[in-house]
Order: sequence, then structure tokens, then C-alpha cells
Amino acid sequence: MARFCACLAATPDRAADQLAAMGATVRADTPGVALVEGEPGPADGPFTAYGRTAVGEVTLHNRPELLTTLAGSGAPAPPGCPDGELLLRCWARLGAAGIRAAEGMFALAVHDGGELVLIRDHVGARTLFYARADGCWAASTSLRSLRRWPALGTVLELAAVRSFLTFAYLPGEETLLRGVREVLPGRCLRLSADGSVAEEPYWEPEERIGEQSEGRAASSSSEPYALRLRELLEEATAMRLPDAQPVGVLLSGGVDSSLVTALAAKLHAHPVHTYSISFGDELPNELGYSGLVAAHCHTRHRVLDVSGDAVASRLAEAAGLLDSPVGDPLTVPNLMLAEAVAGDGLNVVLNGEGGDPVFGGPKNLPMLVQEMHRDDVPGGYGGYGGHGGYGVNEDDARETAYLRSYRKCFTDLPDLLTADALEALAAAPRPQRFVTPYLRPEARDGRMNHLLNQLLHCNLRTKGAHHILTKVERLTASQGIEGRAPLFDRRVVDHAFATPPRWKLNGAVEKWVLKEAVRDLLPGTVVDRPKSGMRVPVQQWLGGPLRELAGDLLLGREARARGLFREDTVRAWMRREGTLLPRQGGKLWLVLTLELWLRAYDIGPR
Repeated sequence: MARFCACLAATPDRAADQLAAMGATVRADTPGVALVEGEPGPADGPFTAYGRTAVGEVTLHNRPELLTTLAGSGAPAPPGCPDGELLLRCWARLGAAGIRAAEGMFALAVHDGGELVLIRDHVGARTLFYARADGCWAASTSLRSLRRWPALGTVLELAAVRSFLTFAYLPGEETLLRGVREVLPGRCLRLSADGSVAEEPYWEPEERIGEQSEGRAASSSSEPYALRLRELLEEATAMRLPDAQPVGVLLSGGVDSSLVTALAAKLHAHPVHTYSISFGDELPNELGYSGLVAAHCHTRHRVLDVSGDAVASRLAEAAGLLDSPVGDPLTVPNLMLAEAVAGDGLNVVLNGEGGDPVFGGPKNLPMLVQEMHRDDVPGGYGGYGGHGGYGVNEDDARETAYLRSYRKCFTDLPDLLTADALEALAAAPRPQRFVTPYLRPEARDGRMNHLLNQLLHCNLRTKGAHHILTKVERLTASQGIEGRAPLFDRRVVDHAFATPPRWKLNGAVEKWVLKEAVRDLLPGTVVDRPKSGMRVPVQQWLGGPLRELAGDLLLGREARARGLFREDTVRAWMRREGTLLPRQGGKLWLVLTLELWLRAYDIGPR
């Protein structure tokens, strides 16, 4: 296993020295790109084509289509070339169109003359970071490699701390290392020797309602949308199935993972293994539904028991596997699932991630209700069923409501952060900036006019790219397997934004068109059940197996020296004080996750 680094410097020898300092193994014939051996990842290369050299973490799901396209352009690729080389050839020969045509999970770094070109896949399944120091550009899929770069001298980025506590992940280009940025999905960056950066978006979801309605009025019938969606779901699942070997599916029992299970069982000629989680019989769970789906689809089903003791013993390990912290209490269970899949000898595991951010899950309802009651929006929450309606007194009310809807630490920051931290943040850009482009898009071709689509676009580009996909990828990669998400397929996403909002949120029924598209595949009790989500016993863990660990970490010398959090607030949360509803557990979990990540990356005081 390996990850990769790339460097643009004044001379090849200087580039090679910088890469070696980051822990990469440098070849004499390709001194500007190299692999970081021993880190969990699928990096491969270097590759050379058309005078350009590249390294990448590239898995392509539509190789035959890309090979045919290149052959039609008069530049056929060797049939057996690695995926990274094939993607390099698509870009070198066809430019942005060549990358746009690719379907897969990829991060690619290309030396192109005097530039370093960085390319990240459409939806963000793989990550790529970059920084500039001492007259050089460096990029890597491993944040640890950039952390080791002596020229950079990384320290903690305080604004990113605030972003993490607000979202439970980092929603945009910033990282917790000052000076290090993340390439956004669907983007191609050109880093020049003079220090300039040019960003070229090659794909962004656009609202094209009615274009797939086959000549009918855009909202007159749901049937064309459901039928086309079913075709796309089958194609997306089929292209992600491994060749001539079994496949795994992470099956929670919700409709999203259930439909992926049903499609895999229908389309795959080899055994399908399904995996579910249990936190104990005394807690509410979805095991009845996942068991029903497994029996219905005739899969080889396993239920993993996850105890609080197991979470306590492995939380630091899971946090250290992530390039950016994720305040999701399912990180350790996800890691244990990946271990189970690998232990069964499988190389690929599918999941149902993507249904909520793409087709309108329950996280949008608080925003829809809030918008209905805004005084500055004439005619209600203008946009769900029609166009326009932003009001004449635009401020950041919509963005602030969105941040509040996360129910994380956004409203607690004045009480949680120390006075010194708050003072240092006074002039920093506010976290609302990450959602403004989606919730109040500027007038342009393809803008999202409907509020629901604006919310989905925001969810896709923030939580989808910087939490859901990256968490799954890093935890599965740590076990040498690939986690693939058919519902994040680019064409599925495009179709979702070409579907009228009324067919995604139909009255009070969420993800309606998705459910209609697969109704014949699953029992009605699964398709029509309300979403409940995984009931993770965070409060119990923090009051039991994690209590001592949390106290030692959050109130210990190292945390105090960092000067981020007020001790009195942390102690109050640990005593479950301060609010009517017991949400301190989830908030305390964010603080604990952040502290563990900072220790894993050896980030000291500011």
C-alpha cells in the first residue's frame, strides 16, 4: 500500500530532496513525483504519456468507455495500462472533457512542463492536499507527508478548529495545518512556479429540471424520472462490482443500503456478503430490517457486535487514520466493518451512502420549515416549488440557520473556546462562507433556483465530499479494500438535479423518486419505513468506558497547553449539565475526536 507526493521546484534535484524529506521514495528518472510506501492507500505510478509524468490514486469504473473514447480521438491507449496512466492520457489528450468523462475515485498529480496539475474526482471520493513553502509547491494524498515537510513548518489553523466544531468535519478547502489546502472535488488546479494558482472546475452539478422528461411538462409525471433513475442505479452498481469475485455491502437496514444490496444481488454472478452493526440488544436498532433485506436478497449476512470497550480502545487508532478529523461516532464501527470485510477475503465493499445528500433526506426539513417563516422572503420559502424568492434584505440568516441545523457546537463556541482563542478568531472568515455559494448562488447558467436543490447541492459539496466519502475511503483503505458508493455516481447525481424537487420530497415523503425507482426490489416495509438512522450510544460510552479517557485527554496538560477549550465548560459537559436535552454527549464527542486527531498528528500549541 502507498500514497503519493509531488513537488514543483526550481530544479529536479531540489524537488527530489523535498519529496525525500516528506518520506517518499524518489526515483532518479522521475524526481518530481514519488510514492510514500507503507501508508494505507492505492497509489500507483509514476506514469508517463505525451511528455507528462504523473502519480495517482486512481480507480476507474468505466475503463471500456474511456478506451473507446481515446481510440476515437486517434490516440488509443495500451489496453492493459494502469488506471492512473489511462486517466493521464484522457486529460493530456482531451483536457477537461477527458476528466469529466471518467467515472471513478481518483486523485492525480501531473508534471506538465513548468506546472504541477492537481486533479480530484467529481464528488470527492479521494483527497488531495497542497502547500507552498520556500519557493516550492508540494502536493500529496497524505496529510502526514505534508506535515513532515520541514520547509512548511506547519502549525494549527485555528479557523479550521472553529469549522470542525461547527460542522463535525472540515467543509471546504481548509485543513487543520496552516498553509495546507485541500483540492476541491470536480476541480483541476494548476500550480505555477511563480506561486500562482489557477482553478478550473471541470464538473459541477447543475439544475436542469425537465431535460429528461421526454417532452412532457417538467412536473406532470414522476414515471420518466423513476424509470431513468432505475437504469442509472443499475448501471452505477454494475460498474462498481468486482470482476469474478464476491462483493460486500454495508447494510444498515435503511432504504439506501438496502437498494444497493438488492441491486448487487440481482446483478452480480458471485456471492454477496452483507454486514450490519449491533450496539447491544437493549438499544433501538435496525437489525430487524437489515435481516429482512439479507434474507430477501439471499446474502451471506453477518452482524458485528460493537461494545463501548472496543470503541474506547480503538478510538485513537481510528482518528489517526483520517486525514482530517470526523466527529462521527461511527468511525470505530466503520473500521471494524472494514476489518470484517477484509477478513472474509473481499476486495470491494459497496455502501448506500449518498441517498440523503443527493435525493433529499431528513436533514433538510429544519431548513425548509425555517424558510417558510422568514419575514424577509416574500411568499414563503421561495424556490421549493418555483423560482426566485430570496427577499430584498439578504443577510446570512439562511446560512446561519443551516449551521444551527447541524446541532453541533456552533452556538456553544462563545462558552467552549477560551478568551484567547475567541480573540484570535475575531478577524477570521466566518464559517458561513462555506455554504453561501450553495444557499445563495450567484446568477449564472445552471444555478440552483429551488431551495431544496440548493440544500442538496450544499450537502453534496460539503458533507458528501469532506465527511461521508473521505471517511469511508480512508477507513476501508486502511484494510486494503475499496469502499464504493453507487449513489454518488456522477450520472445519478446529474439526474437528481434534473428531477423536479416535488418528486424528491413528495409531500412529507423524503427521497420519494428513489423509493419508487426500486420499489419492486425490496419488501414494502423497508421501502416505506421512516428513516431512523443508527442509534449510537455516545452518551453511554462517555459515561462509561470513555469517561476516564475523555477526562485525561481533555483536562490533561497537553490539552491545557493548547489553549483551545475552557475547562469549566468541558467539565460541565462531562457532568451532563447545561441544557434540557442530553446533547452534551455529541458535542463532547467532537472535542474528544479533535484532541485525539491533534495528538495523532503531533500538533502542539498555537
